Amino acid sequence: MAWDVRLDHDSYVSAREEFSWGLPDDYNIAYDCLRKHDRTDRPALYQHDPGGDHETYTFDDLDDQSNQLAHALAELGVDRGDRVGVVVPQKPANPLTHFACWKLGAVSLPLSVLFGVDALQHRLDDSGATVVVADESVLGTVQAAAADCPDLEYVVAVDADDPEDAHDFAALRQGYPRSMSLAETNPETPAIIMYTSGSTGPPKGVLHGHGVWVGHCPAFYMYFERAVDESVFWTPADWAWIGALGDLVFPAWHYGRPVVGYPMEGFDAEQAFRIAEEHGVTDTFLPPTAIRMMMTVEDPTQQYDLDLKAVCSGGEPLTPEILGWADDTLDGVAVNELYGQTEANLLVTNCRKWFSAQAGSMGKPVPGHDVAVVDPETGERRADGEVGMLAVRRDTGDPAVFKQYWNRPERTAAATVTDPEGVDWHLTEDLGYRDEDGYLWFKARDDDVIITSGYRVGPGEVESAILEHDDVEQAGVAGVPDETRNEIIKAFIQPVAGVEGDDELRQEVRDLVRDSLAEYEYPREVDFVEELPTTTTGKIQRRKLREEEG
Repeated sequence: MAWDVRLDHDSYVSAREEFSWGLPDDYNIAYDCLRKHDRTDRPALYQHDPGGDHETYTFDDLDDQSNQLAHALAELGVDRGDRVGVVVPQKPANPLTHFACWKLGAVSLPLSVLFGVDALQHRLDDSGATVVVADESVLGTVQAAAADCPDLEYVVAVDADDPEDAHDFAALRQGYPRSMSLAETNPETPAIIMYTSGSTGPPKGVLHGHGVWVGHCPAFYMYFERAVDESVFWTPADWAWIGALGDLVFPAWHYGRPVVGYPMEGFDAEQAFRIAEEHGVTDTFLPPTAIRMMMTVEDPTQQYDLDLKAVCSGGEPLTPEILGWADDTLDGVAVNELYGQTEANLLVTNCRKWFSAQAGSMGKPVPGHDVAVVDPETGERRADGEVGMLAVRRDTGDPAVFKQYWNRPERTAAATVTDPEGVDWHLTEDLGYRDEDGYLWFKARDDDVIITSGYRVGPGEVESAILEHDDVEQAGVAGVPDETRNEIIKAFIQPVAGVEGDDELRQEVRDLVRDSLAEYEYPREVDFVEELPTTTTGKIQRRKLREEEG
């Protein structure tokens, strides 16, 4: 059945009033993205290799190859509900593994190639993953993490020459049928676990059902400003994050449109323009940091023949300078801010055809999502202009709202409040307010999460990594303002008695965090202090660290 989310309405008000989800009872992501289209022989993925090789995959190609992989995974013992890790950059093996899992009724687990051993070990072990598919660039790191994951039985290596103690991805699927029947699923069937940044303790697994990517489509339709029938999509964002998979990749395939894959090692602004020119990219998701880097390229519309029509961006507020640059330098390309989180993404955005963007505002609630500013204790709605907690209604069948925190029912309950009318709301832990025109404005974070270059980083995880150093007695981590990255990570370190903080220790701490967590999580600034501000129970007061920096 060819079924798409469409917002062909004359006004925002009518779109809100008339929208309904209407997902089929037998909904399966793989069928939606690969099999339902009238022309499955059309391009789905333009794979652009940094070495110069290019390859085009049709929807039929992705379907056939993921069928083979699904048969192979089943032979390894992957069954309904089992978890499979995916540690692969922007390569075909990434979506092929996700699709294979969903065809089996299994649960995929996207993980960043930037993660170090500790970060991977926690997520693979906590999820109980039985198989992990790993790119050759991170194979050693994944295998080191796997050593402490008792449930993990198999490692599958992508693009590795004669991998040791691992199956070869290409060889694994050879000989299996190129067709298969899909497992019985519905919009609520578990499909994917994505981990939070770990802002309040260890990172939590966020379980979503098969309907999750359709839940992103109304916003996708809005922030890209028009019908998507002739569009080509690309993002430099890591295909491990909901901001890449949900904001662009899978919604594009829901609409039967091609995506460009390019495994970048670090963002290159001029390369971004070259990719856009070569593949006729019309729509892109760019973190604000990437946009600011692209703003340094001189006369891009003169240097490159661009088809760019719309940019969406999120993770931090867009500044008036970014909007002005898009209008003036990119000849009026729309740039729309969006808001969401791993638990419930793309809840708020802008759309020029319905209302003008307000610099600094997140926009208005997307049709299909009931978003409000509430009292986090009672769930009662706050009056316009009054700061409260941003929340989304979770008892209406909204497919973008997560099902539960993996193995943490108490955390799921703690993030839910029931209002006086019996309505359940998911609390985002972000503070904001609604103005009289219906725009939502971000005010502050209720937790200590750091947003750096579009990545959400939990300070607790970074502090734990720093404390592994023998010369560190105590550590506190906070985000400090930065013109390019929005915030940078700064560590305040109390050395053990008899140790003096110096440049050597500073660099050792940076290397330790970079190796154990991720490239973007290391502290760019390190200060050594005699003691850290703490509460009476010994908890570090990160708020005071930020205030001292302010």
